[in-house]
Amino acid sequence: MTFNSQEIIQDVRGEFEKLLDFVTGEDARTAKADNIERGLFKMLLSLGAKLLQLFFTMRSEICSRQPIQNKSGQELSYHRDTERVYFSIFNKVFIERPYFYEKGVGTQIPLDAELGLGDDSYSDLLRETTEYSAVYHVYGGKSADFLERLFGFRLSTRALQRNVAEDSESVEAYYAQKPPPCPENEAEILVIQADGKGIPMVLEEDEVAEAQVRLGKGQKHGHKKEAIVTTIYTILAAPRTPSEVIASFFKENQPEKTSKKETKPQNKHIWATLDGKDVALLRLSIQVALREGVHILHRVALCDGCEALQSRIVLQFQGFILILDFVHANEYLWDAANSLLGEKSDQRLEWVKSRTRQILSGQTEQVIADLRRIAKYKKTKVSQRTQLNKTANYFERNLPYMDYQTYLSNGYPIASGAIEGACRHFVKDRFELSGMRWLQTGAENLLRLRAVAENEDWDAYYSYRREQRQLRLYGQPASNAKPLEAQAINSQPVLKAFVSTGYAKYCQLPLAV
Repeated sequence: MTFNSQEIIQDVRGEFEKLLDFVTGEDARTAKADNIERGLFKMLLSLGAKLLQLFFTMRSEICSRQPIQNKSGQELSYHRDTERVYFSIFNKVFIERPYFYEKGVGTQIPLDAELGLGDDSYSDLLRETTEYSAVYHVYGGKSADFLERLFGFRLSTRALQRNVAEDSESVEAYYAQKPPPCPENEAEILVIQADGKGIPMVLEEDEVAEAQVRLGKGQKHGHKKEAIVTTIYTILAAPRTPSEVIASFFKENQPEKTSKKETKPQNKHIWATLDGKDVALLRLSIQVALREGVHILHRVALCDGCEALQSRIVLQFQGFILILDFVHANEYLWDAANSLLGEKSDQRLEWVKSRTRQILSGQTEQVIADLRRIAKYKKTKVSQRTQLNKTANYFERNLPYMDYQTYLSNGYPIASGAIEGACRHFVKDRFELSGMRWLQTGAENLLRLRAVAENEDWDAYYSYRREQRQLRLYGQPASNAKPLEAQAINSQPVLKAFVSTGYAKYCQLPLAV
């Protein structure tokens, strides 16, 4: 298929005249706005494809066909023009470019490097658009239907999964070279959080089970594997009193205006992995090392009552004050109140509120004693006694992490809302939709790209990936990239932290510092 730039220009001019006539002609004087808008969109997509084809044709025409030299200084002669398909956001176009070849020497296509093309047929914009959709919506199905309605073509689920897998490969390397936030943009308290959320996985036996019309009792098509979600951010100290927390938490009447400034997390970074608690916390320790400095005055770790996470955090983050998430603690009080008073009792709220005030005021041991005393009453039912002791045991085990009176006076956060929200929207809302089951590799790939999106690094990451691809395929940086030496200098502190913690081995990256 041969293109001529002058012929395409004439065609484009004709198309543009049609566009003008479409919005100014006789029919447009009585047309509905919706008809014009829909028609314009389709025509502009068509025009975009032709203009893109013109760009590629023009670049091919001005590309030299004179012999070239490879890196070894060997000469390659022009052999012929060869064609490649380019799937763009406008639709499919074709690129004809000179192909240089010499028997026993090799081949080279210089125009591919000049255009920054990848080694597949999909444009970067198309990949980024479809992958961003995949990060937040299911593969295929309605998501694919939407893209087809919008752009007029359909990308197969298999192709999308392959693109996601390829484009998630460099996420770890991107964050390894990304500089930490400037201290001027940080706050005084460094906060880390960790929690787990199950993802439904495919069992290896599923291939056999799929042949069954109906599973037997107790049989399942899959099981859940825990994704460990971590987050790190800084925040300003916000001293509060137990009464202020009670009023806010239980939504009591509060004045509309307050003299205190609302504090928000600064430079929050979120991550999730299916590789286990140790790998997740090891990576988190790297982020901590990068965020440390004289500007950090306090260090806080928030976690629910998961003993496996708590013990690891205490061991690995020794400079941090571990705090039991206040919301989890409060839920145990509600469980006790529901068991003791009944879920429809009007007395529950005051019962919970009173004991919450005690816990926030440093009287948790008194709450534990009261719960055990009520459990011993003869009139207390067995089910009530079990729940009361369960709540008391939970508080007793977590007493070292429940000094809320001190935490509040120091202005520390006491609730892990950031990580709870992350578990819900970062994991559950995407991975636990009806009927979903995942292979670990596929889930891990998507978790990485979701992290890039949630951390607002999407554009920066794909720019980094294009630069790395240019180096890998053509041995040269992209035209707008920093020199490689400058990148290496800027990234040295990050790479040193990355390697010194031993995390590099988990990423399979050949780094040398």
